[in-house]
Parts: sequence; C-alpha cells; structure tokens
Amino acid sequence: MLVQPLRAPDLRRAATSDVAEAPKVAVLLNANARKVDARVVKSLSHIVPEQDLFLSRSPLDGRRIAQTVLERGYPMVFTGGGDGTFMGFVNEVLQLVGPKGRFAGQEAPRFGILKLGTGNGIAAHVNASGTRGDGLLNDVLRARASEVPGFRPMDLLMVDGQRAPFAGLGVDGKVLNDYIWVKENLGKGFFKSVLTGSGGYFSAVACKTVPHYLTHSTWVECEVVNGQAGEAYRLGADGQPLGEPVAPGELMFRGKLMMAAAGTMPFYGYGFRMFPFACGRRGFMQLRLGQVATTQVLANLPRLWNGRWFPEGIHDFHAREVHVRFARPMPFQVGGDAAGYRESVSLSVAPESIELIDFNGAMN
Repeated sequence: MLVQPLRAPDLRRAATSDVAEAPKVAVLLNANARKVDARVVKSLSHIVPEQDLFLSRSPLDGRRIAQTVLERGYPMVFTGGGDGTFMGFVNEVLQLVGPKGRFAGQEAPRFGILKLGTGNGIAAHVNASGTRGDGLLNDVLRARASEVPGFRPMDLLMVDGQRAPFAGLGVDGKVLNDYIWVKENLGKGFFKSVLTGSGGYFSAVACKTVPHYLTHSTWVECEVVNGQAGEAYRLGADGQPLGEPVAPGELMFRGKLMMAAAGTMPFYGYGFRMFPFACGRRGFMQLRLGQVATTQVLANLPRLWNGRWFPEGIHDFHAREVHVRFARPMPFQVGGDAAGYRESVSLSVAPESIELIDFNGAMN
C-alpha cells in the first residue's frame, strides 16, 4: 500500500509525480515494527519525497509496494523494520521479476536496509547507521545523492521455496522459539519494553534455553548429505578447504549434533558472527554443524560471537545444496524467525543474487 506519512493512501495515484526528475530512491517502512514510530516517519518525510515513501502494514501491502517500485523503475530501495521486513520485500520483488512474474526479465533494484529492526543482521553486514543522531537519514541522503561507497553482491538461501539469509535446526532455533514464548507470555504491560529485543533474547537464553539444556541432551543423531548442485568443501579455521571435495550425493556428516545451520552472510542478530566464512566463495553458503556441549559454548561465548572460536566440535563447509535429517524434530528458524519444529530440511543457494547498498566504504 502506498502510504503518505500519517495519512491514508490513494492507491489510484499515477506513477508520475509532481517532481520532474526521475525517481531515485524508494523507502519502505514496516508500520508494525517497534522502532518505526511517528518520529521516524516524520524525519524521513522531510528528506524523501512523498511519492517515494511507503508504509506497509501487511504482506498484501508489501506486494503492492513491490509492484509500484518496479513500475516506476526505482534503482534503489531501502527497507526499514528488520531482516524479516527486508527479506519479505526482496522475495516479493524477485518473484515479480522471475520467469513467471509480472515483470519477468526486468532488473531488480539495489537494496538498502535501515537499522530499524531487532537483531539487524543484514544491517551489520553492510555497516548501516544506527538510529542515534542523523545516521539513518544520512544513509538515505547519500543514496539519493549517488554517494554510496559501494555495492555488495549477496547470495541467498532457498528454504521451502522462500529466500533467506540464514536458517538452522537445533539450539539456534530453540533460542528463537524461546524468545517468542517469553515475548508472548511475559513481555506484556510493564515488562514489554524489557522483554523485547535484546532483553527478551537474554531472558530467553537465561531462563529457558540454558536451563533446558542443562537437564536435557542437546545432541541428536543427524545425517547431512551434499546435494546435486556441485561439490562441497570442508573448511579449516582459516576458511580454506581441507582435504578432498565432497562429491554431489555424498555423505558430509553422520553423528550427533546440537545444531545444523547455514548462511550466505556472516551475521545473526546483534553482531553475532555465526558464519565467518559465508562470503568466502561466491555462489556458496556456509554450512555450520555444532557438536559441542552447552557449557563449552557458554565458556567461549565472546569468541564464538566474534567468529573466532573453532573447536574440534564445530564443522564448517562451503556448499551449494545440502539435505539435513535429524532423528527427531528439532527447533527450526528461518532468517531469525522461529518456524516451529522440523526433522529434516533441504537448503540451497538461490539461483539469483541481489546487490546491497554497502556503507563499509569499499566496492565488493
């Protein structure tokens, strides 16, 4: 839905605007995101022309906005509302420009992200500015003035027909499921501000995840098989291949695991560098298999968080496609959103990549 700040929209507006120049940058805000408030909308409305600023309140809104963005031919689009907002919009755009889409063959815009979510993993990946001061506004202004330092190509995972930057079965999925439980059952009234965001994650880990794994085994039998898309490579602590490649269809791992996760960018939320080798080989994801005790994780959490802990129980691979099967259903997460429980999942690299507006200052 095309929404003018703080007013109802007129969906019948023509694609042309009162501004003579061609559209440069569209900005999509998730109106349901906690950090997307009236102050943020008002601030952006001062630097973004009315016809280029959109608010989305539902998936249907996002679909309509994606159509408008492609009809008008915006070369760049920012999203504000977190990784879920970003990936929801990216999925809509790529579906529309795909072989069976309404805009088949049209080039997708470059994507930027405003740091208005909870975990902000993709924002960390491209060094997007925070909400303090005018950093967020400056990111948009620099894009409108064609002063972006660079653009970063990014591969995506395909999970159940949807694209995502990362997904996993096991402990990471349990943390997210526990966070949802804490937020929905305890994060109300006086505790709402405390038990959402980072406070909610800390509470979930401290009060549910760790106590559960202190009394229950985290290790479950698992089998991981390389898919048919190409060879896979086991990685050493320096991110370089070890030994012979794993041929398509061959077994990559069999044994007990606490986690099997994959990503095409380094970060989970809050700067957690879960996949330090994710961008080391174009067209590949990093698969990480965890075979370590909870007490080890807690004792080495800072190094794990910064992507510098490589014990014998962590197995890293570069792969294009993998099939993971656990002996029993495991907590499942996709792109940082809890997705219930799954016994098996197939993960692959999406056929198309996207380009991100990158504020790290170097072309990639």
